[in-house]
Amino acid sequence: MNRLKQVSFPSRILSRHVGGNTTYAREIAKGLELRGVEISQLRSSKRAALTALMETWQGLTVPAKPGFVLHYSADTGPLLPTRAPSVVTVHGVASRWITTARSARQEMIWRTRVQRAIQSTDAVITVSKSSADDVSEVFGMDPALITTIPHGIDTEYFAQPRALSDRLQHLRSTPYVLYLGNIEPRKNLIELVRAFSLPQLKDLGAKLVIAGKPAWNAAETMTAIESAGIEHLGFVDDDERVALMQHAALFAFPSLYEGFGFPVLEAMASGTPVICSDRGSLKEVAGPAFLFEDTDADSIARGIAGALGSSAGTGHSRDAGFAWAKRFSWDASVDAHTEVYEQVLQR
Repeated sequence: MNRLKQVSFPSRILSRHVGGNTTYAREIAKGLELRGVEISQLRSSKRAALTALMETWQGLTVPAKPGFVLHYSADTGPLLPTRAPSVVTVHGVASRWITTARSARQEMIWRTRVQRAIQSTDAVITVSKSSADDVSEVFGMDPALITTIPHGIDTEYFAQPRALSDRLQHLRSTPYVLYLGNIEPRKNLIELVRAFSLPQLKDLGAKLVIAGKPAWNAAETMTAIESAGIEHLGFVDDDERVALMQHAALFAFPSLYEGFGFPVLEAMASGTPVICSDRGSLKEVAGPAFLFEDTDADSIARGIAGALGSSAGTGHSRDAGFAWAKRFSWDASVDAHTEVYEQVLQR
């Protein structure tokens, strides 16, 4: 039997901070290493077009050898079939539901690359049932050929108490509502910012803090944040990330679409009440979280005001949220990935 010995991931994901895709690849790689599997990296470029060519070339030239698998872990990958056994993870298809994810040109390029990656690899993984449905519908895949493997959460890591760093000390005495994640249109931050200008939240004296770096098409969102005078912390490191979540009165995540939704579970694992939308995978992932009735500013303001005004509700949400987050295990995810790798090795 051809047993798993080595997995190669794209360096553009492992070596950079690109949100949940990086967390996912690093956790799977770490779990594989603990199981004695060697991890290597596919070379990439800062330019997407050059990366596509480099990954295709490496797929064509890296020879098949016993126990070796290529894992394109962030939607896109080779444009032509690989010599070695290979897997692609497609995290979701936001454009099935919303038009703000990318420009028309960006979307055309992305869909073409994902379609070619699906055709050029031996197995397709998704991270939620809703993502699997999106991939099946948009790319015409038989659902039986898609393997759904939820992400995990390191609840011990997020539960370990953290102090706010020096630059965040001003938040110690200020109850705040936190958004943490990439800044891009599908995160719906313009409506979140507008919500904090409405009477329901102004009368409460609620403060919004946004952490995360600009990603896709972020200019309009950044303008809205700056114009409203909302505190934007930019990129935060791992310790600051956990500390911000632990000290927040509420974590707000009004996203228009998620393939999974890491921040929701991270906040729950940090012991913080969560309110979020039910779009995309969040209906699967959010569990006991408070839910927005809709994604417009009025609905967001009402939801946040209601959550902040219910001490019993937030207390229950903390306890239930932490218990819910513990259901999502990286060990189980790594085991399921290993099964897929070993299946493609036998083909």
